[in-house]
Amino acid sequence: MILVTRPSPAGEQLVKQLIALGMDACHTPLISFAKGSELDRLPEFLRQLGNSGLLIAASQHAVDYAQKELEEQNIPWPSGIAYLAIGQKTASALEEASGFSVHSPEGREISEQMLKLPQLQRVAGKDIVILRGNGGRNLLAKTLTERGARVRFCECYQRVPIAYDGDTLCESWQLAQVNTLVVTSGEMLQQIYDLTPGRHRHWLLNLSLLVVSERLAEQAAVLGWSRCRVADNADNGALIRALQSF
Repeated sequence: MILVTRPSPAGEQLVKQLIALGMDACHTPLISFAKGSELDRLPEFLRQLGNSGLLIAASQHAVDYAQKELEEQNIPWPSGIAYLAIGQKTASALEEASGFSVHSPEGREISEQMLKLPQLQRVAGKDIVILRGNGGRNLLAKTLTERGARVRFCECYQRVPIAYDGDTLCESWQLAQVNTLVVTSGEMLQQIYDLTPGRHRHWLLNLSLLVVSERLAEQAAVLGWSRCRVADNADNGALIRALQSF
């Protein structure tokens, strides 16, 4: 049984796809989403970009929340700026929302790939707004600041941990004969580790683990997982390909 911890709706979609392929899968989302603390200030941040700034969307959720906020305030996405996104799905969502073309890196959907884009090489003196959720990595902003840009985050949404009784949850997973775990963020990896009571920890760490980056694999090794594989990307298609090769 494959346990998918990815949030809804992507987690539910992945489970349906796996079942359609003949695999046993179940879904226990570890986080939900809520409006971000800075979303109300998005129009202000966009105005500060002027006609030469850059807007970077870190996730599809950030785009969705930003689009809803701008629609409610009857404010269009600005013209004259450059639009960028981490990952093809996020880029497609931003293109559909804004009506403008969006640049995104090829390959893995990570900050390291994003920083290779030509549009982010000469950014000294430019204003950049990054649409994202709460927390997350600061590598992108840190590097762009070092390159001379003025970088501002806009927290469009918050990741909210879902409260569970760890004992009950682990017992239900074991009854379902879960043997493979899919985790798509470091935050959720730590969450499921902390959620698991000590008497179930050995069982958890002996599950086959699928993650979406080498950074997560390193985190998993530190926590004690010995059987961990890395998907070639973070989208559901990449996760399915990896699970089919287990």
